[in-house]
Amino acid sequence: MEKKISRRSFLQLMGAATGTSLLAACHQQTVEKQAPQEPPTGKMTYRTNPNTHDKVSVLGYGMMRLPTKGQTEGGRQTGEEEVDQEMVNRQIDYALAHGLNYFDTAPVYTKGQSERHTGIALARHPRHSYYIATKMSNFSVYNRKDSIALFENSLKQLQTSYIDYYLLHAIGGSNGEYPDAMDLFNARFIDNGVLDYLLQQKQKGVIRNLGFSFHGDIKVFDHALKMMDDGKVHWDFVQIELNYLDWHWANEINDANTDADYLYAELEKRGIPAVVMEPLLGGRLANMPYKLMKQLKEREPERSVASWAFRYAATRPGVLTVLSGMTYMEHLKDNLCSYCPLKPLTKDEMTFLEEEIARQIVDYKTIPCNDCKYCMPCPYGVDIPGVFVHYNKCLNESNVPKDVKDPEYDRMRRAFLVGYDRSVPKLRQADHCIGCGTCVSMCPQKIRIPRELHKISEYVEQLKRRL
Repeated sequence: MEKKISRRSFLQLMGAATGTSLLAACHQQTVEKQAPQEPPTGKMTYRTNPNTHDKVSVLGYGMMRLPTKGQTEGGRQTGEEEVDQEMVNRQIDYALAHGLNYFDTAPVYTKGQSERHTGIALARHPRHSYYIATKMSNFSVYNRKDSIALFENSLKQLQTSYIDYYLLHAIGGSNGEYPDAMDLFNARFIDNGVLDYLLQQKQKGVIRNLGFSFHGDIKVFDHALKMMDDGKVHWDFVQIELNYLDWHWANEINDANTDADYLYAELEKRGIPAVVMEPLLGGRLANMPYKLMKQLKEREPERSVASWAFRYAATRPGVLTVLSGMTYMEHLKDNLCSYCPLKPLTKDEMTFLEEEIARQIVDYKTIPCNDCKYCMPCPYGVDIPGVFVHYNKCLNESNVPKDVKDPEYDRMRRAFLVGYDRSVPKLRQADHCIGCGTCVSMCPQKIRIPRELHKISEYVEQLKRRL
């Protein structure tokens, strides 16, 4: 534990490509091989922010995972690669040319470099042609001085004199110092006067819209909205996780989570626009079992599986924009096709996704990991999201053998074990978890991480011994 990586050091690494599988890192459809269609120009669907009357593209660009130079190892990013600024420029140019105008970043994304690379790309365009969203990511240092310095550095890195959409980053979480999420919320934003400072910046016009993103304990979400009800603050927007699996099944998957229908309804009745994150749940709603993909393809053969999730998230009128981390140009093109223009889902299609497809996904018993890396770094070096991504992938591909009598046992056993060694280095696999629990309070999905790692470790040992 003496060599444990500090929380401050991790925040400089968070959002990096280290240990990110192509399956989840791109939040995209890697299983569909057809070339993306070329999206039309001048067809983007927009929503109007009722507070500032901003005309916002219904597709927003998440800048958490930027394209990098170099190669990958076994489908996992090496983490030593430099951000490809030229490609970032090209993709942002392409997005703007097709009407996308909302770009979401944070000080902690991409080894702390996302704001800088995003700023370089956007500064080449007229400032009025895009909206910038970034965050108060004061996860490790809560004092007023350092938090203000974080805000001022965002302006510098983004090469702008104002922020269009500014968020209190990830309220609802907890940590070792503050195991109660409400205490951590107060420490980060209230007791130190940081929220008061941000409200002053809003009065000055340095912040145009003030909101928050939510992960975790519902009492913090409810408290933040009560602050608005009591006239203490006006939230211009709120960022929530919304998709057809979380709409009714988030609490079913994990009783510590809150269904998206509740979050959305609370915002809707207050007239607060919703910004959607995790429309694909880290790629899980794009890289689904073949059986489920087939059901979607039978309905609309020309559309990607991912497009169903993107259109679902944007169909509700209270949604201002839907964020997608589009690492590659083909993902950007496919998503633009979903929104240029948006073809809203019918009531029957919404029900089909919420009740039929979502129920079947739950039945697969995958681990609800979105590869966000909030659980990292593990003090003992375990690649937690890497282990979970591989396990989920094998479940989806029916490569998780359970019976040695199964005629496909040897094939599935080899696929699981070989893929495991290629995806996750041996010294970072699940058997190195000692159950310290450092990761548990950090997980937005409230996964009982040590328990799941131990189950996978035992399963791998059974496969090795052919039990």
